[in-house]
Amino acid sequence: MSDELREEVRALKEEVSKLRAHRFLRTYDSFPRLMAFSFARGLMVGLGGVIGATVLLSLLVWSLSQVEFIPIIGDWARQIAEIVQENGAN
Repeated sequence: MSDELREEVRALKEEVSKLRAHRFLRTYDSFPRLMAFSFARGLMVGLGGVIGATVLLSLLVWSLSQVEFIPIIGDWARQIAEIVQENGAN
């Protein structure tokens, strides 16, 4: 084995040992900890998706209800806005 190859293998071993000592990777050494983190992450992603979709959909319905020069879309969006307001009041 050449000296250059030995030096590269040694440098690679050092980098791998630094990577294994990294705090982020030590977090995943335990399977229950990994599962708990993945579960919490999934909950947050799901919650963010629901909140984001709610905000975007409400803005879309509101903006469509403001369009009155297109009779079909304006009436349809106004009906949806009224239903949403009625259900929100209950």
